[in-house]
Amino acid sequence: MQQGENKVTKGLALVNKYRVLIIFAALCLAAGILSDSFLTVNNLLNVVRQVSITAIIAAGMTLIILIAGIDLSVGSVLAFTGAIAAGMITANLPLVVVLPVTLLIGLLFGLINGLFVTRWGIPSFITTLALMVIARGMTLVYTKGYPVVVSNDAFRFIGNGKIAGVPLPIIIMLAVFALMYWVLRCTSFGRYIYAIGGNEEAARLSGIPVNTIKLAVFGIGGLLSALSAIIYTSRLMSAQPTAGTGIELDAIAAVIIGGTSLAGGRGGIVGTLFGALIMGILDNVLNLMNVSPFYQSIAKGLVILLAVLVDSKFSKIKTR
Repeated sequence: MQQGENKVTKGLALVNKYRVLIIFAALCLAAGILSDSFLTVNNLLNVVRQVSITAIIAAGMTLIILIAGIDLSVGSVLAFTGAIAAGMITANLPLVVVLPVTLLIGLLFGLINGLFVTRWGIPSFITTLALMVIARGMTLVYTKGYPVVVSNDAFRFIGNGKIAGVPLPIIIMLAVFALMYWVLRCTSFGRYIYAIGGNEEAARLSGIPVNTIKLAVFGIGGLLSALSAIIYTSRLMSAQPTAGTGIELDAIAAVIIGGTSLAGGRGGIVGTLFGALIMGILDNVLNLMNVSPFYQSIAKGLVILLAVLVDSKFSKIKTR
């Protein structure tokens, strides 16, 4: 009897380890059956290009969730930094100024979140919720509620150009994930992130600079939000005051579906990439089937709820 239970537990652990790949493969198979247009090269490239913006944010969100934090401000930071970038371009500033300044502003927002969390001990949920509202308000003030339209061929290339037939946003996304994979797997910074998420007090007692790591992680989250803002604004060639609304939920869903635990300390960046692709495929299939956007929102909410439920159940099995 005991041996049978052990086999079941091992089987469930194996399913848990590869669940994101199983879901991804099953969804692709179902999508190919439901729509003849899904498996075309143009459609698949379009799906990944659309996913790239959310995926880059989700890469930063992965680090934050690994330390048992959360960042609800990423969508508003995207909107504000995108508006600033568009404003600088309309003022005829060169891209060598626009891009670093935009990224630095995103970094600053992330560091502000990290400062409130580490220095004053405010929960990240509250801190980032407040900054979400503040950044959105700053965007509306800056844009006066109107889109900021830009015209710059070099800037347009970032979101719409191709290198060797591959859209540049996809290349940027893959580069970000490769870098984050290296950081988490091959550096002491990455090991510290897992240690803090696993047991923050034990990490502190072992000499890990917990507050410094947390501050850096939130800073990276803000930086990647600004990078996504550059791609998003470049694709549309305008900065929308409502840009990024709800993207924080998509990013969090991608991270959870990818196997990163909301409790922190467990998960990885590869799973997040597949989680983002799953969300993108779901959107694409629903669009190809002409499903109303209202029902799409319901489907996304159910996917997030299911992902959290599955994570909770498998966590209990693993700790028995």
